Amino acid sequence: MLSTISRMKSMIFPTFSPPSLHFPKTIPFAIFSLASKEPDLRNLRTLQNPKFLHLKPTMPSPGTPIFSTPSRNLHTETSQSSSPCGEVHVIVGPMFAGKTTTLLRRIQSESSNGSFQAKLRKNYIQLNKALRGLCFAGRLSEAVGLLWRTRLKADAGTYALLLQECIFRKEYKNGRRIHAQMVVVGYVPNEYLKIKLLILYAKLGVLETAHALFDKLLEKNLISWNAMIAGFVQKGCGEFGLDLYYKMRKNGLTPDQYTFASVFRACASLATLEHGKRAHGILIKSPITENVVVSSALMDMYFKCSSLTHGHQVFDEVVYRNVVTWTSLISGYGQHGRVIEVLESFDKMKNEGFRPNYVTFLAVLSSCSHGGLVDKGWHYFLSMTRDYGMQPRGQHYAAMVDLIGRSGKLREAYEFILNSPFKEHPAIWGALLGACRIHGDIDLIKLAADKYFELDPENAGKYVVLSNAYATFGFWDNVASLRRMMRNSGVKKEPAYSRIEIQGEVHFFLRGDISHKHSVEIYELIKLMTSILKDAGYVPDINGT
Repeated sequence: MLSTISRMKSMIFPTFSPPSLHFPKTIPFAIFSLASKEPDLRNLRTLQNPKFLHLKPTMPSPGTPIFSTPSRNLHTETSQSSSPCGEVHVIVGPMFAGKTTTLLRRIQSESSNGSFQAKLRKNYIQLNKALRGLCFAGRLSEAVGLLWRTRLKADAGTYALLLQECIFRKEYKNGRRIHAQMVVVGYVPNEYLKIKLLILYAKLGVLETAHALFDKLLEKNLISWNAMIAGFVQKGCGEFGLDLYYKMRKNGLTPDQYTFASVFRACASLATLEHGKRAHGILIKSPITENVVVSSALMDMYFKCSSLTHGHQVFDEVVYRNVVTWTSLISGYGQHGRVIEVLESFDKMKNEGFRPNYVTFLAVLSSCSHGGLVDKGWHYFLSMTRDYGMQPRGQHYAAMVDLIGRSGKLREAYEFILNSPFKEHPAIWGALLGACRIHGDIDLIKLAADKYFELDPENAGKYVVLSNAYATFGFWDNVASLRRMMRNSGVKKEPAYSRIEIQGEVHFFLRGDISHKHSVEIYELIKLMTSILKDAGYVPDINGT
């Protein structure tokens, strides 16, 4: 088998001697043809070397890239003679490349010309060639624009290629335009394309449309289930993700590594240890070999469910560790304020030859902040650039502001912001605002609050943060003003709730909620606990909203 990069620089090879391919840099795109009955293809035997590359017409799974970026390979094989119709050919001779190069040049220069578009409308094969050529050339937006202007139905393979590129490049807007074009021209997608569209909308977070496509599938395979589960989990709807997982199991499908990764993330977000352990047990019995993504998600689940022993046990069982595995361990300990374990793990990771990444440093800086280790924090922050050539990002600067501000050096934190390249990053001002609430600098809290609000006024959570900050110092007029602004602008904060799982049953509680069947007993116990805390000298902060 030969492996050749999907986005080739040219199809005009000066020499062809498998498996070594030479790509000149003169033409910035490659052309593939589905029309194997054309005269050009029948003349392939006239080439100096009769060998040519061809692709088997097997349809990949919807989760697998068809053709894409240089980081992914297109697998091909050699043949001694031309093949019958039905195979997709990758031409290596100059005659076809020249012809299709001309076509793409005409598209580039004349795509707005009415007569040229009329020809394309009459030539279904040319349209598909043009769309694929533009796609292979990395000109996805142009391909989608051409598809819309011609108002023609492309073939299933072309639609699949375009949608896959939209998914891989995260150009979801173009993906929706392709779907809209299908609707306008009356194209009914097959099952394969429905799954592609489902994946597109799930990644975009438009779960209503994704679920509608999912429900219309005649046969729901593992890829479609995985897309829906992952979509709900990424959207923060872990309960629905878990519900789909159990439905999938009832339908007799066996979860794979992608399923388990999503399930563990759902359990982590919900802090539901029992469901996580149950899924872990199924993973152990499955034939799935060690997988970094699954192991990291499993560790994260145990740490977020406060089961640090199990989290470290998973880490110890990982044979082939990498920076992701180490970062999961470091972040897990950081979430629980275990600063010593964080720094020890960080040193061990470096001693084993692993290079920390941005997430690793963020976990370390956050741990230093919570542990009050100002000097250590500065050391690691400066080490990013000095030792690893990494430029700190906005979140790293925010962690440093939090570190400096928590230590009581509010003015130093403010000067640090003014001298940073991320002074317009909302998280930095939020960190300063939090530090001001702790140490009580009234002038600085007003300045930080105004800047924090200015950078992202549509975020409902920021109204609450600002309201709490003003209430801390008795600025009740400002609190009232913020609440009026929220009402006038239509911004609403999602109500917070508590969630607890007891013997497999999940219980939800809103503020002042009396709908639970044991509400009377619950509130009696709360009163008793409050009385005990007051007797011990605890004074609650009632200024927060």
